Amino acid sequence: MTNYFEVTDPVGRIFAVGDIHGCLAPLETLLDHLVEQKLSQDDYVVFIGDYIDRGPDSKGCVDALLSFQLSIPATCIFLRGNHEDMLLAYLEISGSGGPGYLANGGAECLRSYGLESATPIDQLISGIGDSHMNFYRSLERYAILGDYVFAHAGLSPLRDLRFQLDEDLYWIREDFIENMHYFKKTVVFGHTPFQDVFFNLPYKIGIDTGLVYQNKFSAIEVTEERIFQIQASRSEVEEVTFKDRGGIWPRY
Repeated sequence: MTNYFEVTDPVGRIFAVGDIHGCLAPLETLLDHLVEQKLSQDDYVVFIGDYIDRGPDSKGCVDALLSFQLSIPATCIFLRGNHEDMLLAYLEISGSGGPGYLANGGAECLRSYGLESATPIDQLISGIGDSHMNFYRSLERYAILGDYVFAHAGLSPLRDLRFQLDEDLYWIREDFIENMHYFKKTVVFGHTPFQDVFFNLPYKIGIDTGLVYQNKFSAIEVTEERIFQIQASRSEVEEVTFKDRGGIWPRY
């Protein structure tokens, strides 16, 4: 796994998609809406991690993400979330938090593959299948695209931008959210659910809006400052601007 994904001067639009947690129907609605944006080879779609666990169809979500990646010309960047990190730890491959995986939604993920938690590790890996295991193994730690950084949970304000630790990238909360940083870039993150997209500009934007807790599913497009949202119980996409939700830019 590379240390991080970086493009110094991206040309196209940059989309970022929040935590999914096994909720297939809203994911499919959002992916269809992104296709309607007429994505080009210069565009980027960053998925912030936590594709699996808690919701009913983790397997279906990964299938949908892999199909979406093949169907569009844009570059897809899939980040590792703490739930993928726990899965890989549970499977004794890498990561941390394996002992707590089943209690944090992992049992639901395994059931979506038709697997039981008591199944031996080698059989779990075989049952998940090569394409999905390759997906989990190849997830990026974080991504730097021009003036934006994308990380599942956030970054440590006390460490250099390019020397971040996995424990912070996948697990940090208050130490990142409640403090300023000096990266001179806006950090887009998930992991911590908010009632709506969280703005603390120019420092950070939080895009986990609690889909699996029956709130809403959110994605943003930072170039044109748009928000795409789907209420958990509905099937249409609402599109608003950053300004509509209080995202006013004090520039660096």
